[in-house]
Amino acid sequence: MTGQWVSTTGRAPSVGTIVRTTVLIVGAIIVIAPLVWAGLSSFKSQAELAAQPPTLYPHAATFDNYRTGLAAFDFGRYLLNSTIVTVAATLLTLLINAMAAYALAKYNFRGRDLLFLITLSTIMIPLQVILLPVYQVVSALGMTNSLLGLIIPPAATPTGVFLLRQYMLSLPDETIEAARIDGAGEFAIFWRIVLPLCRPALAVLAIFSIIWRWNDFLWPLIVAQDESKQTLPVAIARFAGQQAIPFPHILAVSVVSIIPVIVVFLILQRQIISGLVSGAVR
Repeated sequence: MTGQWVSTTGRAPSVGTIVRTTVLIVGAIIVIAPLVWAGLSSFKSQAELAAQPPTLYPHAATFDNYRTGLAAFDFGRYLLNSTIVTVAATLLTLLINAMAAYALAKYNFRGRDLLFLITLSTIMIPLQVILLPVYQVVSALGMTNSLLGLIIPPAATPTGVFLLRQYMLSLPDETIEAARIDGAGEFAIFWRIVLPLCRPALAVLAIFSIIWRWNDFLWPLIVAQDESKQTLPVAIARFAGQQAIPFPHILAVSVVSIIPVIVVFLILQRQIISGLVSGAVR
């Protein structure tokens, strides 16, 4: 069918399909455009970046922004802090949320549904409401100005509990009962049977947690007042607020800071899509 838009099924797509596809493409362009501009502008000079009208591509690309910006920024120390906080908090989030979700999905006890409802209702509470009490607890435990103060408080998330619980509800109870009959302990069932079956959902929660922890700004700003304990978002904001800092250097540092999240997403992409699709089917 020459000159006609034909789908893979051999039939012309409907108007609804064309509209949805167009909306998704436009939305993707709107989301990606600022990232593309930031990446290209990080190779521009200060004069070219301030030129009017602005240009998309750098006329004379240079890596000096990266070399100078990373050297003046002490990027390695803040990258290490963010990596430690993100990895440790993500592993702790997966473990705590998976245990809570398993109990709420596969154990029958009085008040289970009420407990899940209370847990789920905390999603509607803004962070600013609980910020002061959480900080007081962290301060009383002596975890201010420490990486533990950044790792432990956000470890348990109601979103993660909800996501994993809904996935675990689809797991057959017969498999767990058969393991108990064979003499497997509860921890062995959870570790060797439940967690491997929940790998797609865990991958989705992992990428969510990595994005949350890596980009978190408000909590590290309050807890990590010592510069040596600050993470990348806080350090970049402080770096941008200094006097006479060329904007291309800030762009270069910002572009480098988002590369780890992109790499993690590409690695977990197949598991994430599998988890989202299977969750939608269920």
